[in-house]
Amino acid sequence: MATKQTTPTEMTVEEKLKTLYDLQKVLSRIDEIRTIRGELPLEVQDLSDAIEGLSLRISKYREEMSQINTSIAKWKAERAQAQTVIERAQANLDNVANSREYDSLSKEIEYQQLEIQLRDKRINEGQAHYTHLEEEVDQFVTEREERERDLDQKKQELDDIISENKAEEDRLREQAKVLEEKIEPRLLMAFKRIRKNTHNGLGIVTVERDACGGCFAKIPPQRQLDVLMHKKIIVCEYCGRILIDPELAGIEQPKPQVEEKKKTRKRATSRTVKKTTEAK
Repeated sequence: MATKQTTPTEMTVEEKLKTLYDLQKVLSRIDEIRTIRGELPLEVQDLSDAIEGLSLRISKYREEMSQINTSIAKWKAERAQAQTVIERAQANLDNVANSREYDSLSKEIEYQQLEIQLRDKRINEGQAHYTHLEEEVDQFVTEREERERDLDQKKQELDDIISENKAEEDRLREQAKVLEEKIEPRLLMAFKRIRKNTHNGLGIVTVERDACGGCFAKIPPQRQLDVLMHKKIIVCEYCGRILIDPELAGIEQPKPQVEEKKKTRKRATSRTVKKTTEAK
């Protein structure tokens, strides 16, 4: 006969708290594995972004260099055309019929000479800017190669760490998935929200020495009693974490040394009796 499976809504408060605490232990172990990776994932991402940025900058600079080459070729062609006009005008100076033609050709030669000077200036400026961009691109390429070497090294380190803990992490994730399916959605959502808002990722904590195990704030006796009764989900008034008593969480608490105190009192009583007898 098949056993009836308990749905999340049919679970008792004790079962919900115990399941949440088990889930917390699994998630905390996953967090520890992530901590082992340290800042490597962020460093890998930063290096990837930096390489992408450098590649984009190199691409833009090379595109601008191509445009400069096109402009320089155009200016050189215009300069050559102006030079041809000057040579033609100078050849016609010897064959002018009157002073008006001579003045017209002279002005044309002067104008074309100014055009040549302007084209020479633009060509020189374009070549200087091209040289500057070329130097910048060389620096960016060198920097990108260095970043790529660093990225390869960081990726290798990260892959080694991930491969070492992959089997355990996959097992823990599967275990967490099974536990999450046992918890009602609203409670699970609240638990995840609490975890997200805490610095250490603890969404449920035990009551330790009359205080919250998360923020260490003092818990009133009546609230501690409510936690022990397991009648409802109790949260810390200060940090909002869900509270669970250590016994339900399966944590052994040190027993108070009552016997030692009794022995001490007994010895003290014996000494008092002895002193009384000697006085009599």
